[in-house]
Amino acid sequence: MVWLKFTLCLVIILFAGTRLARYGDAIAEKTGLGRIWIGLLLLAAITSMPELVTGVSAVALVKLPDLALGNLLGSCLFNLAILALLDIIYRPAPILSQASSRHMMSASIGILLIAIAAGGILAGGRFPGLTMGWVSVPGIMVLVLYIAGVWWIFRSERGYQPQPVPVVSPQYEGLPAKTVYLRFALAAVAIIGAGIWLSFIGAEIAGTYGWHASFVGSLFLAITTSVPELVVTIAALRLGAIDMAVADILGSNMFNIAIITPVDLFYTPGSLLSSVSRVHLITAVVAIVMTLLVIVGLRFRQKRKTFFISWYTPVLIGLYIFGAYRLFISA
Repeated sequence: MVWLKFTLCLVIILFAGTRLARYGDAIAEKTGLGRIWIGLLLLAAITSMPELVTGVSAVALVKLPDLALGNLLGSCLFNLAILALLDIIYRPAPILSQASSRHMMSASIGILLIAIAAGGILAGGRFPGLTMGWVSVPGIMVLVLYIAGVWWIFRSERGYQPQPVPVVSPQYEGLPAKTVYLRFALAAVAIIGAGIWLSFIGAEIAGTYGWHASFVGSLFLAITTSVPELVVTIAALRLGAIDMAVADILGSNMFNIAIITPVDLFYTPGSLLSSVSRVHLITAVVAIVMTLLVIVGLRFRQKRKTFFISWYTPVLIGLYIFGAYRLFISA
């Protein structure tokens, strides 16, 4: 029965995700905000709602901080692995060579946020007083820096297009703005609802098989709660909205780390980062290395693929498998 519910959730997310990407692309063109901004903030926040609800539920209901943090950091790993999948699907050229180099800014902010979270885990055992109430100072820092980073990117995007003029492609010309916003909102509600339901189903499956909390959070739940990102980015890629797809991945990673603050607020026994296992440092380090590879791919733009893949695709997949294996043997 649980696998039937799991399949039903995936079908809902597949249906709603394709429409979310389409109407998100229409909003980007009708408003002139651009695909990077829509993907980085709007799509990233919507597709990351399951991680937020799963994290809060893990600490508030079942008191498992390792499950919550593992889900957030593990989702970052899986999201970066999605970029490798997008590169395999996109045959004409390396995916990062077709994306704007301006994504390096959001990738760099993501690395900074993950590094601060990792520092909070390291400092938690040595400096237990590094808190405000019961919330860790590094946990608060990631939220503040996320807001500052998003604002900085928004200002940079406006500077890149000082006088944005909405340009509507023929495929969206017949769609009134109100219709686009309404359909986008309906698709967003469906994605959030199904994604949240999927996270609970994932927890049910994990509990049935008796897997360890850190392993379950970092791998199984991370994959299930990242299904919306997977579906939406593939749909965006098929629309030709490469920048929106890449921005959704990098924006989701930024959002996932910022979620540490509200999750920490719900974990009243103490600071979240000082209460978790240091095994999460493995996930954090691998996520940083994978993001650095993405920056290199954006900076040094490969012209052609070799055997239908780019040089960074097998490396990203290899790092994800390595991280998963290290988590499995350490759990």
